[in-house]
Amino acid sequence: MLKPHRISAFKDPTTDLAAFRAWEARLAQHNARTYHSRTLSTALGSTHVYTLTEELGQKPPLVIFPGARTTSLVWDLDRGLDALTAFDLYLVETNGLPNLSDGATPNIKGLGWGHWAAAVLDGLQLDKVSVAGASFGGLVAMKLALIAPDRLHTAFLLDPGCLAPFDLSWKNLKANLKPIFKPSEANVREFLDTAVFCKPNHALSPEAEQLLVDYQMLALTRYKDRTQKPYAMGKALSGVQVPTYLLHGQADILFPYQKSVDIAQQHLPLKGIHTFPHVGHGIETYRPALEKLAELMC
Repeated sequence: MLKPHRISAFKDPTTDLAAFRAWEARLAQHNARTYHSRTLSTALGSTHVYTLTEELGQKPPLVIFPGARTTSLVWDLDRGLDALTAFDLYLVETNGLPNLSDGATPNIKGLGWGHWAAAVLDGLQLDKVSVAGASFGGLVAMKLALIAPDRLHTAFLLDPGCLAPFDLSWKNLKANLKPIFKPSEANVREFLDTAVFCKPNHALSPEAEQLLVDYQMLALTRYKDRTQKPYAMGKALSGVQVPTYLLHGQADILFPYQKSVDIAQQHLPLKGIHTFPHVGHGIETYRPALEKLAELMC
């Protein structure tokens, strides 16, 4: 049975969830888009799922799992998801991240995330899907592939956190820890410029970047984050039977791409590897990567 292991939460749920809703509304206005949503009941509590339309069931389904300290809506900064409108998109707000879902999470070292993800598919009444996971979301996708391979057509890993270990270089540690210990807009921007983007090739519009900065400030200052971070799954990945694609930014300093490529080639049933020069860890905000994903889905 799936049991909660850690619990994260907003410090003031009423005020902070309202702030998240206000941020969501700003994104919708910036994108001139309406986000539809539903709430599912799982063993970890409620799970929020966005869709871009209410008319579902006519296109191939693609289920998206976001990275740590993000929301799945980050994939749509500057309307990035326009690249994937040939599919029914389900943007899952993973429990335990700063979003509208509840904060309980399973022990990351077990298969709990896979059982939770399968329950999400059940709640969405989806029999068989393709999944795409960025960073932490890649680990969730692989846990699902291990426990329910018959539910998946294909898995797409975008700068995943389940292959190479987190890089412990001073540059990476400084970029990641500075905004955590001293949250400020300047430190968040330094983190984004150092680790997430690779400007000028990999960048957002000023308006979308400000939205991302504001979300990060909300996540860093208002959310009690006790969720375990992704880890290198090692030989456990050899149990994955689902055809898998790896899409990786060559400028990712969190999980260096060559190490990820080597491990993926050793353990996963790969259908293809696609790396992108001058792209940082936030590959889900890089339109050509999402266009490549769409091409591979067809």
